Amino acid sequence: MIGPGFGRTFASYCVAAGLASCVLVVMGRTNEDPAPKSRLDLSTYTLTFDESFDQLDVSAWGPGTRWIAHTPWNGDFGDAQFAEPKPGFPFTIENGVLRIEARRGEDGHWRSGLLASTDHYGNGFSQKFGYFEMRAKLPKGPGLWPAFWLIANKQEDTSAEIDVIEHYGAFPDMYESVVHVWKKTERGRGHKVLLRHNVPSGSLYEEFHTYGVSVEADWTIFYFDRVETGRTATPPEHHHPMFMLVNLAMGAGWPINQTPSPSFMYVDYVRAFQKQPGK
Repeated sequence: MIGPGFGRTFASYCVAAGLASCVLVVMGRTNEDPAPKSRLDLSTYTLTFDESFDQLDVSAWGPGTRWIAHTPWNGDFGDAQFAEPKPGFPFTIENGVLRIEARRGEDGHWRSGLLASTDHYGNGFSQKFGYFEMRAKLPKGPGLWPAFWLIANKQEDTSAEIDVIEHYGAFPDMYESVVHVWKKTERGRGHKVLLRHNVPSGSLYEEFHTYGVSVEADWTIFYFDRVETGRTATPPEHHHPMFMLVNLAMGAGWPINQTPSPSFMYVDYVRAFQKQPGK
């Protein structure tokens, strides 16, 4: 969450969370960044996962579907419940584009949608290292919290997370990318690097853009429309297969009393690539 005095708030959060390492990076630049920003070349990569949303293969919990509609660890978050899929809500497909809908019901409660590429037992798609990308048009409105992210959740002590994009509707001129190592036990190592990316105000709502991350043993590099926006050293806890999640959440500490109902996130595709051997 970004606001006046955010740097002090962020530092206080790091201390309170007990993180061993915690870095705020404005505009995606770090002192450890050795290279100029560059355009991504996928000619040496192989496509390993291609969800073009010609149809949607989803169930509440699996098994046997490409996506499930909850986090595999059954940990919903935010101020909207992630609904189990039914015809017309929260997911619809039209002309090869997925629409995720957030809606306030007659009971006053908000419901929305999440997709995860593995189920509780690890069935589905995950991948160690490579490039992961979503092409999407985001919803406009305060209180909205769309995201595309990766998780490696099979380690005993820690859970590794990469937020390729988190967008808070209260700030139409920026989005964030975050690298996390969450402690599960006292032996786990906490770590957080946050990169803030400025964009023309409202531009994420007007057109489709691609949001991507390249995860390799040495560097984790973030891309917007396949142009590098920032990088950070890859933590050792991220040297594991990671699965993908896409969601339209709400809240994240921001009020939702003025959020438009319904609100829509549009996703053209979700893809993953892996470097060809020797490239």
